[in-house]
Amino acid sequence: MKPSRSTALATAALSITLLTPSIAFAWGEGPGENANPPGDHAEGSASGSELGAAVSRSRIVVKQTGGGTAKPSSGALAAIDPNWKPPACWYEPLATPQQLKGATEKMKKGDLFSVNFGRRWGKSLLVDAFDKGEPTFTDTPTKNYNVGKKGMFWRAVAREDRADDPEILDCSENLFWQDAGTLPDDPNAPTPETLAEYAYNKIRVPETEIELKPQAKSTVNMPTWAWLDKAVFKDVTVRADLPNTPLYAVTTAKPVALHLEPGTPDAKTFPASGDCPVNEDGSIGAPYTKGSSKQDPPCGIAYLRATNGKPYQLKASVTWEISWQGTGGAKGDLPDGKFETTQDMNVQEIQSINR
Repeated sequence: MKPSRSTALATAALSITLLTPSIAFAWGEGPGENANPPGDHAEGSASGSELGAAVSRSRIVVKQTGGGTAKPSSGALAAIDPNWKPPACWYEPLATPQQLKGATEKMKKGDLFSVNFGRRWGKSLLVDAFDKGEPTFTDTPTKNYNVGKKGMFWRAVAREDRADDPEILDCSENLFWQDAGTLPDDPNAPTPETLAEYAYNKIRVPETEIELKPQAKSTVNMPTWAWLDKAVFKDVTVRADLPNTPLYAVTTAKPVALHLEPGTPDAKTFPASGDCPVNEDGSIGAPYTKGSSKQDPPCGIAYLRATNGKPYQLKASVTWEISWQGTGGAKGDLPDGKFETTQDMNVQEIQSINR
């Protein structure tokens, strides 16, 4: 693909403001919701004053395919590396020839079509570029919308959480044609890694609810044992597919460590770092057994001061190691993720009587 014709765009006085539009083509409302465009016989549709405007809504379909047998968490994993940022934008298939033709023909006066971030064309510009083949505004002008040819029109997409990030302007191409079975020759073309990075914050791991003994109330200077059952904390896998391309990625989150923070400096953790590694069988720590009350647990806490009406907030966070593999044998690693929860801890002090 040739470089974008920014000069021509400026001449056409097109808006370059960033948008958060809400209206999309009828066949692609979002991942998992009719995300695959219908066949080439579809006529397309227009709705309201804008057409095809959801440039911040990807059509990547993400499904959890394994693990997470416990109650899944309501939140996403937080990347441990604060400097890691997945791509802000990439290109995706949007419409077949007949869909674009039908949608354009149904446009009314005042209707606009988003061909890129903040670039919205009226019917006349769409007709010039994709029906009449005028090359001024696109690097892939077409005649009669390429009806009868195999392929689709592609458009830039921005991550919803970065729709106002200036980096989305790296995806500067307007709506363009791509032959079937090919991917754009562009640095921002989607890859299996793009899909894996998109799926990162779609991973839902089990809630971090650790087992404790004693459970109801701890005692000053007596160790509280903590553990996670191997049957609960298994690898979690999600699969991401980009419809109308061969691209997919399977992302795996593997629990590798539990970290405990007692919620008060008047406590000590076991191990001293508070980091409890995963055992070979997949469990973390060890369950309390009768007669072990005076032993140091492999994973646990000893509170040194009793609570006084207000429980300590025990914070438990599990580190998840993230890897992926996808189309063509591609594979790699993503930054470790963390998911944490808090639990109330009441601590009592046993009074002894000296005679």
